[in-house]
Order: sequence, then structure tokens, then C-alpha cells
Amino acid sequence: MKLRTKIQLFSSIFILLLVLLVNTAIYFLFYKISTDSQLEQLAEQTSTIIEAVNNDPATATNEFMKAYLPQNGMIRVIDQQGTPFLTELNDTYTFRDPVFTEAEKQEIVSPEDAPDVAVISKPIIWSNGSHANEVVTIEVSSQLAPLEETMQTLFFVLMAASIIMLIPIIIAGNVLSRFLLKPIKALIYAMRENMQQTSWKKINVESRSKDELYEMEMTFNEMIDFLKESYEKQEVFVSDASHELKTPISIVKSYAQLLKRRGTGDQELVKESLEAIDSEADRMQKLVEQMLSLAKNKQDREKESVNLTPLVEQTVLTFQKAYDREIQFKRESDECIVQGLPDQLQQVVYILIDNALKYSQGEVEVELSGRDTVIELTVKDYGKGISQKDQNRIFDRFYRVDKARSRDTGGTGLGLAIAKSITEAHHGELTVSSKVGEGTSFLLTLPLSQ
Repeated sequence: MKLRTKIQLFSSIFILLLVLLVNTAIYFLFYKISTDSQLEQLAEQTSTIIEAVNNDPATATNEFMKAYLPQNGMIRVIDQQGTPFLTELNDTYTFRDPVFTEAEKQEIVSPEDAPDVAVISKPIIWSNGSHANEVVTIEVSSQLAPLEETMQTLFFVLMAASIIMLIPIIIAGNVLSRFLLKPIKALIYAMRENMQQTSWKKINVESRSKDELYEMEMTFNEMIDFLKESYEKQEVFVSDASHELKTPISIVKSYAQLLKRRGTGDQELVKESLEAIDSEADRMQKLVEQMLSLAKNKQDREKESVNLTPLVEQTVLTFQKAYDREIQFKRESDECIVQGLPDQLQQVVYILIDNALKYSQGEVEVELSGRDTVIELTVKDYGKGISQKDQNRIFDRFYRVDKARSRDTGGTGLGLAIAKSITEAHHGELTVSSKVGEGTSFLLTLPLSQ
């Protein structure tokens, strides 16, 4: 069953039940008020008869009773044996057998195949005839034929009103379903078009009111933008990775074919080929490892308290021994505690220092300090610097400021992208400031552990 049909059916049935409930309440309330009014009038009439009989018992005759006889009604006096000894009625009808009662009663009797009857029964001490000084029951009843006709008319009026009210309800349900389903249908159409054509189609929300449907459409548009950006990044990543792997593979294949053609007789050629193959194999290995590192950094692992001071100091000593370069390390405290993964944080420090050493020839400065609620690590070199245009893209995957020089130094364009990814996973920030000809400074900011 379609949603539109469900909305129409639910709204129609709900309102119809509500109307029937209200109309039923009106019907029975009207009946109750009308019967109560009839019983009240009949009770007053019965009291008048009893008062007249008590004042002058000799007047209690059929002629007297006839004067007080209700329209479509009956008056009868019943002795203790349940036998009527004085009866007067307009029509010959018997709605029930005579009943003696010593208590006053007001009731509505519903005979089969006949209108309802209002009955008043009151005990009285009879002072006339053979039943003198005997407690008897005087019963006054009136057939409610006019009320039955009125109730039938009311029933048909309420039924007609219910049917008439149902028509605009159905129309309103149809309009409501169209209003609700229009943006949903547009959403379905856009989703199908995006799946079939990869068109990144979005929904026009300029004329929409700011309701939940508007929020749904806005969320869909934001999701499309996110998917489009992710898809484009994925394409760029695959393209760049293919390009980066293509060059070393081509070199390896060329030297392998060269060896195959010329053989191993020329030892100089063999040595050159093996060195080139080994070098390019190292490049491919490093590239694959860094791409895997990017994927690993997105995995959730439990963080721990890490003291950055010995971690950075150890990394600096490693580079000083390996490169025989001057690296100045300044620190404000022996304890700079952050929450994180030690191996990943050390990798960030390694990347920043390695990057500074590759693209400069002079001194490299590393400074670790605390600022309020954060820890700051600055790695500064005095190389040729980075232009403002390149600074905006330096953290992109495979992007290299000087491609030729990067290839000479073994760069892949993934180091800073990895450092940025790890930093964001640790709720930190990695920024760069540089001036062409003066040098470059990277600032790593991490939240201080409390």
C-alpha cells in the first residue's frame, strides 16, 4: 500500500470514527434529555392525581382518571396482588403486566415492536371502595411515539452530516498527501538519477518552508556534496597513486628488458640496472607503506597518556645521528602530557623534521612549549620557503611543491597528508607559515591532557 493511500485512509477513518463518536454522543444525549423531560412532566401529573384523590377519595373514578389521562397513555391502579382495579387508557395496548410496588419509580420501558413508554409508579393509601385503607400502586404511563419519530429524524440528519463531512475530509487527506509526498518523490527521483547517471543531482529548496521536510532535503543536499567531494578525492587519489607507481614500474621494467637484451656480460650495466631497480623498488615500497599508513590512521584505537618531551627529544637525536645536521631542540618542561597513540605522534614529529631537513641545508629548530590548554610543537627551517599558493595545497595527498627535487630526495607527496590526518585524529591542528627565501615553520597544536 502506497504512503499516499495510507495517509488518505488513516485520516478518513480517524475523522469518520471521531464524527461517529460525536454524533452518537449527541444522539444519546438528546434521547436522555428528552426522556428525562417526559418523566418529569409525567411525575408532576401523577403527583397532581394523587393530591386530588387524597383530597376527595370519592372522585377516584374512571371519569376522573380520564381527565388526567396523558396522550397515548394509560392510568391504572394496582392492588397488592398485582391486579388492576381501576384502568383508563387512550388506546388498547399493553406494554407490560401490572406490577405492585411500595416504592416510587420512574423508568423508560422499551416494548418489542412498539415505541418506548415513560412510566411513573407511586404507592398511595386508597380510601375508596373495596380497597379502602389499602396501599395500592398508581401507575401513569405515556407512549413516546413522537419522540421515536424525532429520534429517527435526528438519526438520519446525523448520518447525512457525517457523510457530508467525510467528503471534505477525503479531499483534505488527498491535498495533505500530495503536499507531504511531493518532496519525498523529488528525493526518490534525485536518488535514482544519481545512482543511474552519477550526476550528483540536488533538490531545489529555495521555495520551501523551514519545516522537517526542508531539513530532510537540506540534509540530502549536504550528503550529495559530501559524496561528490569524497568521490572526487577518491578519483584523484587513485589517479595520483597510479601515476606515482607508474614511473618506478616503468623504470624497473626498462632496466629488466635492458638486462634481458644485453645479458650480464657488461658488469657496469648490471650494477647500474640493479641499483636503479633497487632504488625504484624502495620508492614503491615507501609509497605503499605511506598509503597504508593513511588508511590505518582512520582506525579507532584506545588512546593513552603520552609525554611528548622525551618522544620529541628521542626523534631529534635519531635525526642528528643519521643526517649529521644541526638540529636545535628547545623545551619549556620535562612533561608535556597529551592523550594519544605514541607511535602515530612520533610519526608526525618524524615527518615534520624529515621534511625540514630535506628542503633546507642549514639549521633546523624544534621547540616544544605549553600554551594554556594546548601543547605546541614548532619545527622551523631556513630553506627557500613555500609560496602562498602552494601553502594552500601542501597537505593534499601527492602534492609536491618542487616535483623534480622531491623525486630526487625520495618524496612521495604523502608525508604531510599523513601528519595532517594523524593530527586531526588527535583533535589537534597542523598549520604552516612560510616566506619565500626565508624558510618554513610548521606548528603542531595538541590539547593538553588534564
